[in-house]
Amino acid sequence: MNRRTFHRAPEGERRQELIQATLDTVAELGLRGATVRAIAIRAGVTAGLVRHYFDSKDQMVAEAYRFMLATFAAKAADITGDPRMRLREFITLNLTAPVADSRSLSLWASFISQVRVDPELAAIHREGYLGFRNDLQGLIRDFLVAESRPASEAVCRRHAIAINGMIDGLWLEGCLAGELFEEAELVAIALSSIEALLGLPLGRNEETGTALERAGDATTA
Repeated sequence: MNRRTFHRAPEGERRQELIQATLDTVAELGLRGATVRAIAIRAGVTAGLVRHYFDSKDQMVAEAYRFMLATFAAKAADITGDPRMRLREFITLNLTAPVADSRSLSLWASFISQVRVDPELAAIHREGYLGFRNDLQGLIRDFLVAESRPASEAVCRRHAIAINGMIDGLWLEGCLAGELFEEAELVAIALSSIEALLGLPLGRNEETGTALERAGDATTA
């Protein structure tokens, strides 16, 4: 485990460093191995200083999970362009590193195992899920409106639920066995599937287009 060098920092900065050290420790050792002592070593501080900022390990874990979900996925507000481009970019960013990589998988697996048994983590998870799905729903609505298609709340909600589920599945496959797929193949499959669901073209760059062609060749070979 890497130990950071101690340095004096403002209260807010020190608290954020401890949250980051918590995530790093959970990614490496899991929730059980992420003791206050292990997190303190990772942060390069004493366990006593950790307790100055957090009442308990449970509080630290909850804050770390909240921060992870807030920064885990791409945010619609950060993506510019026309509605088609924004939806396409949102899908792409959420299926590529750093959102989809081994560290993200380790963190997700560690936290998700506790969501069903820890009410506080469950509430944080629900908030994060709804935030992501609402982002996706808004992008879908803007895209459908721009294409003069029906875009009622019920229609957009159903599409968002379906597309979110597809993203989750492809994300998990990419994190678990990324070496089995061509570069950008999962993104290309996601885009083509969403096109079929919405009945509208999303377009794709040369890289994802090539990946999709290769995937099609493999299935017909």
